[in-house]
Amino acid sequence: MEKEIGLWIDHREAIIVTLTDGGEEIKHIVSNSGKHIRYSGSSHSKTPEGLKEVSSEDQRDRKFGNDLKQFYDEIIATIRDAASIQIFGPGEAKGELEKRIAHEGLKAHILPIQTMDKMTDHQISAKVREHFLTQSAPGKVWANTRDEDDQKGMAKKEIRGYHEQ
Repeated sequence: MEKEIGLWIDHREAIIVTLTDGGEEIKHIVSNSGKHIRYSGSSHSKTPEGLKEVSSEDQRDRKFGNDLKQFYDEIIATIRDAASIQIFGPGEAKGELEKRIAHEGLKAHILPIQTMDKMTDHQISAKVREHFLTQSAPGKVWANTRDEDDQKGMAKKEIRGYHEQ
């Protein structure tokens, strides 16, 4: 089986679920970007054009952009060899990552992007397994890094419609 990856992303974190014949692996990548603050009104000083200095707002924007670039580069390095990539998340980060992946020449591997709210690791993992199980081999059960008792407990919770927050 080829490597199939699903990832939930926002500007602060990416949770990557990798499915292979060997099982399932969950990896967290944390962004150093922090929270991006947007200001209303004029962002430049009122000094004449020749005397204008770089504002602290411009510096924050540049730092935020550079931190996101490093964040996306780390994610792309992790998912580069995937046969299929499922991307979902709540905000703009998923679209930004999609553009970066297309720039890297991996656009053909991306499945349609989905908007999803904040999810737990278990919910993300279940969503990725569900998607790829129905696409590849119906009836196949993935080996998992969690122990059997944890898997049975999660199965019972999912059957009852239990949602962790």
